[in-house]
Amino acid sequence: MIRDVHLSDAKAITDIYNVYVTQSTATFETEPVTTAEMRRRVEEISAAHPYFVYEEEGHVVGYCYAHPWRERAAYRHTWETTVYLAPGRERRGLGRLLMEHLIAACRDAHDCHVLIACITAENAPSIRLHERLGFRQVSRFEQVGRKQGRWLDVVDYELLL
Repeated sequence: MIRDVHLSDAKAITDIYNVYVTQSTATFETEPVTTAEMRRRVEEISAAHPYFVYEEEGHVVGYCYAHPWRERAAYRHTWETTVYLAPGRERRGLGRLLMEHLIAACRDAHDCHVLIACITAENAPSIRLHERLGFRQVSRFEQVGRKQGRWLDVVDYELLL
């Protein structure tokens, strides 16, 4: 079931996210995030933007949110999306359900015009997901991040609402 995030979800979100921090290149953060820091992030983002979790049998197994893409006022109608699933929950359609829910909420917000997804270029599952949702690639930045001893490219995908 998809529902709005609660601050009490911060621990579960932290646990999911830190797997990606420590074991993947899906995020460019390199140090695990504390639950207190994640709670602060959840509170800040959810106060003004859509933030959802996917819950199964009382456990958060995925989450997604939108937040401002850039700080300058002229960008205020462009939001960046984020989606993560707990290990073992991939390829079951949960990411798609979360993103469809998020896209609908962003459309309903009336102050969002464009969604941007910044994806590590080697993250083929995320690229496929966004392409299936109608996002199209608009940029590629080469070797802009370094993690796990490798230089990494980033691709940006855009969805006009």
